[in-house]
Amino acid sequence: MITWRRIARTGMSAALMLLATAAVAATSEINIGLKLSNEEFVAGERIRCVVDVLNVSTERVEVKGKEKDRLIIEVMRSYDHSFLEPYAERPFVADFYLEPNEGLKLEAYLGDHYGLRHVGRYIARPVLIHNGTRYEGQMRAFDIVPGMLIATATQIFSNHPGLKREFKLVSWSRKGKDHIFLQAQDMGTSDRIWETFDIGLMMKTTRPTISLLPDGTVVVLHRFDSDNFVRSEFWSVPNGIEFDRREAVGDPETAGTKRVRELYEQSGGVEPKKNPWYKFW
Repeated sequence: MITWRRIARTGMSAALMLLATAAVAATSEINIGLKLSNEEFVAGERIRCVVDVLNVSTERVEVKGKEKDRLIIEVMRSYDHSFLEPYAERPFVADFYLEPNEGLKLEAYLGDHYGLRHVGRYIARPVLIHNGTRYEGQMRAFDIVPGMLIATATQIFSNHPGLKREFKLVSWSRKGKDHIFLQAQDMGTSDRIWETFDIGLMMKTTRPTISLLPDGTVVVLHRFDSDNFVRSEFWSVPNGIEFDRREAVGDPETAGTKRVRELYEQSGGVEPKKNPWYKFW
């Protein structure tokens, strides 16, 4: 027997399903995704990511300056789901616009907006706000790791008494291969933690070294492969650290042997020496 109460309940359920369908349709008008360059980052890295935005609505989407429409990347701690506060109110990505049925990939660096210095797991989520509607992408987890300490060095600035800068060389396996990183932190009159640099692939057969020159040059020497070292130079002054240049340097113990082998292969081998017959007697 069908009662009015059952009919009302059925109608209410249908209405709720209709609202849910409308909500899904609304959120599907703009699709947004996030891809991180790695799953693990050494503390201090900028943490590069790419945001994918696809506009499948019938209207133009534009994100520019401090307009109401904006794209942000929220970051929360995994253990308590508390959101991190960004350093300042500034754009995560460059200005862009999308016509209907257009897509775009945008580069962003999480470390430029959040203090991701503490070791642990974090979760990032891209969000696009358009015409007062919030479009969310899937959450992406990543880890901040300390790295394995290799060597340290301390820089003292003669023209800035009380300021010291401690450098650390650390290593970490990334996608199955060992990488070497340079970290830096001020001590004394400043406690600033500087950007961590990924110097590149390394072999553990030779211990990397770090040297500080009087003019502010920081030199890192590490083995890249069985025949070559890589010499990386940074410029460190009281108010900044910049990467300068990188060059390959041959290993004195093996580079000579390698070059002899290359010359031999290029020449097709050693040709027999031709002597007159009488010199054999």
